Amino acid sequence: MGELDSWNDGPAKSAIVDFVARVTAQDGPDHVPVDDRVAVFDNDGTLWVEKPAYIQLDFLVRRFAEQARADPTLAEKQPYKAAVSGDLGWIGEAITMHYQGDDSRLQELAAGVGAAHANMSVEEFTERVNTFFAEATHPTLGRSYLECTYRPMVELLQFLASNGFTNYIASGGGRDFMRPITGTSYGVPPERVIGSSIGMSYSESDGTGHVIIGDTLDVLDDGPEKPVRIWNRIGRRPILAAGNSNGDVPMLCYTGAHGGPALRLLVLHDDAEREFDYTAGADRSLEYAKTYDWTVVSMKSDWQHVFS
Repeated sequence: MGELDSWNDGPAKSAIVDFVARVTAQDGPDHVPVDDRVAVFDNDGTLWVEKPAYIQLDFLVRRFAEQARADPTLAEKQPYKAAVSGDLGWIGEAITMHYQGDDSRLQELAAGVGAAHANMSVEEFTERVNTFFAEATHPTLGRSYLECTYRPMVELLQFLASNGFTNYIASGGGRDFMRPITGTSYGVPPERVIGSSIGMSYSESDGTGHVIIGDTLDVLDDGPEKPVRIWNRIGRRPILAAGNSNGDVPMLCYTGAHGGPALRLLVLHDDAEREFDYTAGADRSLEYAKTYDWTVVSMKSDWQHVFS
């Protein structure tokens, strides 16, 4: 793949190319030193597909069903009931309701997520993640989940890296769910993955230390939490950010110092033929894009290809 080969010529591609040219021009007024060329990317719906349900939800649903088979009493309460019955709509609606400001279902889902891998070592969890990606396929696209990354966005990550940017992922998805595959999928190493996480603890046996997963959500890396986590992890403001939903608005607003160079990209899902067509959970972000002149990336118009 060449530089941005999967991007059609147009305002979005021009905005990216022009921005990178400006911040890398050594004697230009908008020059940004290499150390400050920080780019942050949401993952679900920005770097890979998020419909009809988040990829991590498929991973979790399989775990919920496994737990319910081991303890049938769980099958009568959510989210295990949804997993056993195959009612993924309940889980998807919980996420949609969250982006609309209603967390009544999310609390039940979060409790299930917290208990899903409790008392498991981080190495065992990583092994389960790798097994999932080796075996699972997207329910409607008929391809491996690892083939559901967006080719133009992978090209963008490569383009930025070749111009001295350091790319980070800042996602509402699970940090440790993403880490095993971000290196090969995006060229982003695990230490540059910021995401939601479950609390952990340390234990020892025979002189060997272990990090053990707990049962309580530690951080939900979404909405206003994203800029806080970005600062905690990086210690710098990003100058480029890409997202696709209401939960990414604070991250995009936090990008760029006042008056300094900044590029804010919002991926618009408007291609029902090649991917999906929806704005649910993105209405507020689209309003911000219009008000503050963010760059909207249309899958239908701006991308020659969608998937890698």
